[in-house]
Amino acid sequence: MSKAQIIQIEKHGGPEVLQMVQVDVPAPAAGEVQIRQKAVGLNFIDIYCRTGLYPNPLPHGLGFEGSGVVEAVGEGVTHVKAGDRVAYGQGPLGAYSTLRNVPGDKVVAIPDSVSFEQAAALMLKGLTVQYLFRQTYRLKGNETILFHAAAGGVGLIACQWARALGVRLIGTTSSPEKAALARRYGASEVIDYTKEDVPARVLELTDGQKVPVVYDGVGKATWEMSLDCLQPRGMMVSFGNASGPVEGVNLAVLAKKGSLYVTRPMVSAYTATAQAMQAAAADVFELVTAGKLDIVIGQRFALKDAGLAHEALKSRQTTGATVLTLD
Repeated sequence: MSKAQIIQIEKHGGPEVLQMVQVDVPAPAAGEVQIRQKAVGLNFIDIYCRTGLYPNPLPHGLGFEGSGVVEAVGEGVTHVKAGDRVAYGQGPLGAYSTLRNVPGDKVVAIPDSVSFEQAAALMLKGLTVQYLFRQTYRLKGNETILFHAAAGGVGLIACQWARALGVRLIGTTSSPEKAALARRYGASEVIDYTKEDVPARVLELTDGQKVPVVYDGVGKATWEMSLDCLQPRGMMVSFGNASGPVEGVNLAVLAKKGSLYVTRPMVSAYTATAQAMQAAAADVFELVTAGKLDIVIGQRFALKDAGLAHEALKSRQTTGATVLTLD
């Protein structure tokens, strides 16, 4: 039985509910991989779990993505072995930990050219952009799209992926500094939603055509404006709740605004099998190794400072990805 330091919550609430505790980690069971973690990626879903928006039985850990070195594998695991550099982006909960066991079908080997921090920052966010762009509304090139929070961890990956596909991405941000960052990483146009009328600017930037798809990880604050940016029969892809959940949706509004489509996808549904996970991860790593995707890590925090990391993420003080370091 090995020991691990983990961040755990016993009740839902603000960052103050995060506690560092020591726990026993058993040998990996059949189908599991034990990972000595090197870095952990932070995502808004971690905040949703902490506050109870996405409830889980208490007490529980936090975090869905991390990277490290395989310590041991359970019976039946053949695609990785002890000593391999690996990462995962689909939990289960508990990534804020120095050592843990993870289901083998969620674990992928990482290329030598990708660092532990890059892998931890990339997995969930990269898989998110992969399923958004290649599976939910499959982009073929030459489209003009709208992507909210373009300077965030997911957004900067989306900007680069869009550029690689030949897609014109219009991004939204909240400051000139974030707008410049989004442009640097591939956004064709950027709208400051704190100062500009987003639907009016989209109409202007598309010569009155609007866009066929909006990718929206912000949620409540951008729901109405997103619908107003869509072409008739366009698709609203609402994949996050950074500003709060979208509630009280009137389906008649979709008809009124042009027979719009709406989907609320989650990465778990698009990586539900080992084969789907490996294929999606390979798609992401291919872009990295080809030099088309640079993993932007804007902030680093020690594991013990996870609460400070949550505060920075929630207040939108961050750019790019945020990671917890364990070395």
